[in-house]
Amino acid sequence: MAAATAACGMRPVSSPRLLRAVGARGGLLWPRGGRAAAAGWSRPEPGGEAQYCAELLRKRDYEGFLCSLLLPAESRSSAFALRAFNVELAQIKDSITQKTTGLMRMQFWRKAVEDIYCDNPPHQPVAVALWRAVKRHSLSKMWFIKIIDEREKNLDDRAYRNIQELETYAENTQSALLYLTLEMLGVRDVHADHAASHIGKAQGIVTCLRATPYHCTRRKVFLPMDICMLARSFSKKVPAKAYPAFYYTVALDDYLYNMRKVDFNIFHPSLQKRNTLLPLYLYIRTWKKTY
Repeated sequence: MAAATAACGMRPVSSPRLLRAVGARGGLLWPRGGRAAAAGWSRPEPGGEAQYCAELLRKRDYEGFLCSLLLPAESRSSAFALRAFNVELAQIKDSITQKTTGLMRMQFWRKAVEDIYCDNPPHQPVAVALWRAVKRHSLSKMWFIKIIDEREKNLDDRAYRNIQELETYAENTQSALLYLTLEMLGVRDVHADHAASHIGKAQGIVTCLRATPYHCTRRKVFLPMDICMLARSFSKKVPAKAYPAFYYTVALDDYLYNMRKVDFNIFHPSLQKRNTLLPLYLYIRTWKKTY
């Protein structure tokens, strides 16, 4: 293990046992003993990781779950893995009381990514699914590291000083996730990248608005509507193969429309409810072949 670590140029981890313990407390690792050992397995059977990721998305990122279902069949399980990875990182901030614990969990995922690219993923369902996605689609490591780095910076739980700071955060998290999705779909196109950048920023801003009632720490956030419009301006140049990566705009549109109906009162109870018609809206958009 040490030789493999050195060969991959990884930084040594000061306390692997402690790191593993933190991961286990956060529900991160597949157990090695107890019922799992009695059942005779240490890793999930093929396909089990995808099911785990899909269920995690269904509970924690329902819109991302629906959008992933609309991707080509050969990319669906990888999309579940990407978004489940994002969920795992996103929920760290809300599940800790001390920043140190958050940093340790981020370090777990940083090491997990390093191990994935060394063909030695940890015994954790999302990590194993991510390893399969990386192997299958040759995904770029730098985007995973950017997401972890930015999420780690955000553990301070302070309000964004300005809209540019929020855009930077969204670019390095949501847009980076879209860049990985485009790679997964086999899309290498500058116009698709531009669209992903703007859509990711818009998604980050809308997510910040939606989270305001829950966190009660960001009383004033201004939504730059020009970002949403600029993302759509690329649609005529973006290759159709990239469209499935951007179906999340349907959910963003739905939230913004409902927000306008309540006079932009982001604390209105109706905005906290799940729209049961969203699957239909997504289907219509796929039928029209637009995003």
